[in-house]
Amino acid sequence: MIDIPAELAEAQIKFNKEAGRAFIAALPDLAADFMARWDLRPAGTPMHGVSALVLPVDRADGTPAVLKLQLRDHESEGEPIALRLWDGDGAVRLLDHDEPTGTMLLERLDSSRMLAHTPDVHGGVLVIARLLAHLHATPAPPGMRHLGDIAASMLERTPAVLDRIPDPEARRLVADCAAAVREVADEPGDRLLHWDLHDENVLAADRAPWLAIDPKPLAGDPGFDLWPALANNFDPGDVVWRFDAMTEVLGLDRARARAWTYGRVLQNCLWETEEGRPLGEADLEIARRLRGGSGVGPR
Repeated sequence: MIDIPAELAEAQIKFNKEAGRAFIAALPDLAADFMARWDLRPAGTPMHGVSALVLPVDRADGTPAVLKLQLRDHESEGEPIALRLWDGDGAVRLLDHDEPTGTMLLERLDSSRMLAHTPDVHGGVLVIARLLAHLHATPAPPGMRHLGDIAASMLERTPAVLDRIPDPEARRLVADCAAAVREVADEPGDRLLHWDLHDENVLAADRAPWLAIDPKPLAGDPGFDLWPALANNFDPGDVVWRFDAMTEVLGLDRARARAWTYGRVLQNCLWETEEGRPLGEADLEIARRLRGGSGVGPR
């Protein structure tokens, strides 16, 4: 038997309602089933985020691994596909996978050595950029959810959301972000993106200094992958440095990267407004700080 962390249960019920409640109720049996099916032995303290339970285990041959149990949804269903394609190049290696449940067996990294624990913020941003360079080298496979569809949905939802933003300056900024996305939406890209690469999703390993974990993959333009490193450990005065450093490492066209970063701001603003929450000030400030650059986007 495993103890289900209360924080995980609360998050699942909050964000996934009845599906989350059912997932939490099934977790003990699900864990026991895969421990037996894959001949695994417990090897440490369980870990969790807001969406998954991660159990350190040893395989029958002694190989250290982790068993990741999560609710299968439109974001997580692409994770094993992406990890298999990356095959350990910049990301944690997939060892086994059960498609119906989304359960994965992954190589065990060093959870005590997280990039977030490194005091050098600029160095951490460069680590993330270099990992993204590895990940983006892989073209997205057919059938992967696509940034083009996400962009079309965002632009369709924007008018109704703008009507619900009371502050004129914020409303104008969100409208400008949508205009920037509209100018690049016909070329949404074809690279395999991580979507959520911030410093808590980067762990150290014996075989590589740093590796990415927990992708929410999609096919699209690499510029759509920059926002997490801009918003993480948020510092308004550092936004432009981080953006310039990442676009240089990745060799991106700054105007397009800026437009797709506005796309991430737009995505977040749509989510917050539709859920009845205030807009995130960090998102708005990122857009304000980037508007001084050349190219497509708010001026």
